[in-house]
Amino acid sequence: MAENALTETRPTSAFSTPREESLRISEVYVADQGEGRYAGTPSVFVRTTGCNLRCWFCDTPYTSWDAEGETQTVAEIVAQVLKYDVEHVVITGGEPLIQPGIVALTKYLKQAGRFLTIETAGTLFRPLVADLISLSPKMSNSTPDDEQWNQRHDQLRHAPTVIEQFRSQFVCQWKFVIDQPEDLAEVDAYVSSMNVPADEIWLMPQSRSAEEVQEKTAWLHSEADSRGWKLSPRLHIEKFGNVRGK
Repeated sequence: MAENALTETRPTSAFSTPREESLRISEVYVADQGEGRYAGTPSVFVRTTGCNLRCWFCDTPYTSWDAEGETQTVAEIVAQVLKYDVEHVVITGGEPLIQPGIVALTKYLKQAGRFLTIETAGTLFRPLVADLISLSPKMSNSTPDDEQWNQRHDQLRHAPTVIEQFRSQFVCQWKFVIDQPEDLAEVDAYVSSMNVPADEIWLMPQSRSAEEVQEKTAWLHSEADSRGWKLSPRLHIEKFGNVRGK
């Protein structure tokens, strides 16, 4: 099994202080994972800020359209994470891979015995360490109606070479955001062209409220079942709505 494959995590007895690399961070908090294969699992979320895409439905615009956050050293971030007695750590964004410091961050968190999930759109690759890469390739339904960003977004959102790097080195799950029934044809074509295994695919309703989750889940459930795919919950939105730190 590859070094970065999904394995049982055991805490290490020692922790080495990272070099003074840094990342710009929006927030660090504890919550249950809301999506994908580990939905419901208590996790420390490290949310980076900054993104190379501009999805119109972005549910964290404070990390993309209006990026905010403070620069922290890797050592400071690791110390915040290790304050919590929580095994699972989710590094998300924005797009966490735009910042080079993520490589050191993942190495030191793994050394400290944490189980790491990285959430990414799959447009950039770095030699990080992870137990699970949660890929969310962006389809054409993500393109914003924004003169400054729509062309750039479309040029960057599909990076098959990067996707292949991830899948050759890591355990992956694939999450596709679905807004309307007609979005499914493009996902069908994508997973066929990329030969994505059915048991790794999750459909996720585009939603910013519990009511939207429920309405779209009603028709997405049968679409996922008919293809042998899974339907991802969005537990955080169902419980709290689209709010920060949940």
